[in-house]
Amino acid sequence: MFNEDLQTSAKAGNHDRRDGQTAGNRMLGRVIFCSGSKARISVTTDSANPSFAQLWSVGRLISIDLGETRVAALTYAMNVDGPLWSEREPNTLLIDVELLGEIYSTPEGIEQFTSGITRYPYLGAIAHRIRSSDLVRIYENSARGSCIIGHLSQDQSVDAIVNIPEMLSKHFAVVGSTGVGKTTAVTLLLNKAIEKDPKLRVLVLDPHNEFAAAFPNTSVVIDTDTLDLPFWLMKLEEFTEVLFRGQEPPADELDVLRDLIPEAKRAFRGTDASTMRRASEKTALTADTPVPYRIADLLALIDERIGRLEGRGEKPVLRTLKLRIMAAINDPRYHFMFSNSTISDTIMETVAHIFRVPGDGKPISVFQLAGIPSEVVNSVASVLCRMAFELALWGQGSIHTLVVCEEAHRYVPANPGLGFFPTRQAIARIAKEGRKYGVSLGIITQRPGELDQTILSQCSTVFAMRLSNDNDQEIIRSAISNSSTSTISFLSSLGNGEAIAFGEAINVPMRMRFNRLPPHMLPKANGIISHHHEDVPDNVDLRSIVKRMRAISGPDISGFRQSYEATVAKDVGEIEMGGWTYDSSETNGGDCEPYRPDMLPRINKATAPKPEPEPPLSPAPDTARPFFTSETRSSIRETLLKKPLGSLYKKD
Repeated sequence: MFNEDLQTSAKAGNHDRRDGQTAGNRMLGRVIFCSGSKARISVTTDSANPSFAQLWSVGRLISIDLGETRVAALTYAMNVDGPLWSEREPNTLLIDVELLGEIYSTPEGIEQFTSGITRYPYLGAIAHRIRSSDLVRIYENSARGSCIIGHLSQDQSVDAIVNIPEMLSKHFAVVGSTGVGKTTAVTLLLNKAIEKDPKLRVLVLDPHNEFAAAFPNTSVVIDTDTLDLPFWLMKLEEFTEVLFRGQEPPADELDVLRDLIPEAKRAFRGTDASTMRRASEKTALTADTPVPYRIADLLALIDERIGRLEGRGEKPVLRTLKLRIMAAINDPRYHFMFSNSTISDTIMETVAHIFRVPGDGKPISVFQLAGIPSEVVNSVASVLCRMAFELALWGQGSIHTLVVCEEAHRYVPANPGLGFFPTRQAIARIAKEGRKYGVSLGIITQRPGELDQTILSQCSTVFAMRLSNDNDQEIIRSAISNSSTSTISFLSSLGNGEAIAFGEAINVPMRMRFNRLPPHMLPKANGIISHHHEDVPDNVDLRSIVKRMRAISGPDISGFRQSYEATVAKDVGEIEMGGWTYDSSETNGGDCEPYRPDMLPRINKATAPKPEPEPPLSPAPDTARPFFTSETRSSIRETLLKKPLGSLYKKD
């Protein structure tokens, strides 16, 4: 289908010949200046027919006829050879163009386009409006995997073509200001990508929850309600990012976690003391090894250190660390990390669900980050990008994965002191080494000036949409080596849905407009009311909105409570943990595996040491009875009612 469309466009342009009789096809100008990359053309307008001047405009391609070859050039500046424009007399226009390449005929008589110039225009060479057939030759891309994504802005009959395998293997970027259509353009590119490569698996990091609506039939949506991302999949740096809420962790607490997490992992695996002390076992498990462990094991190990006689100086550090961990597991927003389903070894199910292996007809995974706490987003993005690379690495290229990062400047900012280093490291590794193992990177950003330039320079195909910031334009100009200055100069005046595309997947830099998507495939934020509705609907449920704001539905900790209460149910009816008191009569059953009693921090009222009693006041009350009984309260009440208020105070 693609080749047939291309041949149809080529045949349609064959009739577009130049002669001196047909209006609009006559000779327009001559070359009066030429350098290694640019030329100037002098054009004289006809006062009787001023429409000829309209054939020239900035951004259009023209052709310079050299006989055996034709040089294609891009118009980037125009001027009048004189101080004023004359309405009655002919005007001389000076047209500045940039030389792009040349069209030549092969010995077999087939016309082809090649970048670069072998024969430069001579002074006086004829310049005229380019033929449609020449435009097809310039922008055609008949390589395997090429597809049509839009049309040229200059000529809507000429298709804009991109080579999907080249775009994915060497990464791509879509940049542009807010509201210019970046998300819609990415939706179109992803649909074309999975159409050309059915084995491709796509992971979209969606901070605005917009892509779910764009892929209703080919994607699964993962959000805070359906996500189970176990905490033990995180490396130590990622886990501490969660515990310390984005702040720099103290070295003492970090060392404690580095020592105790491997011990908690060995306790989960059920190894005995002799096995735990073997050197091979110690080298096999580290704080970064993705092996399950229980938070209760970690808390028990911390309590064990607190109870030791030695090391008094580190006890405040241990208590502070324990409080941090308890605060994290009791925070409803972290339910996806510390729920009951994250206790068992579910790495196979987690990887299969997130990275769509085998996929079941839905190769796209939309990971919605809007509901995840801001201090955890960096850790989640780091885990996902790192797992994508490791999956491709250890799978030896059998799984082709594309990671799309929306608002990429959040994860890999230009300032090395900002952002989360593990996330930057994971994305940079994909950008630098991903093509070797079959993992690709798609970068989407509205501020390329705030994005790490090393990451942007690894994207060999760029779709630059409207950018009004001069710094952002300069970044695009410097990041892509083969981009022309005249092409980039149009960035501030592009329309919505329009882009300048250049790079490895495109033969020649082109100004193009993306095809429109059907309404049911347009991206939009989940649950967001259309801006066309001016009135607020009457059925707004404020109760549900406030409930979501307060995150009332917290994590299910019934498993923790059940194990605690089962330990001391024989002796005491209440158990205190972390300052909270749970009544055993209100316990609900849990389906998670009960923990060993010796690993759970608890305070047993029956066995806890009692404080020394203070000397009783004289006269000493009867200790066998409560001080305030019902009879005592009645007597005091009658005394206060019968006696005058003044008589209750002692006189001086």
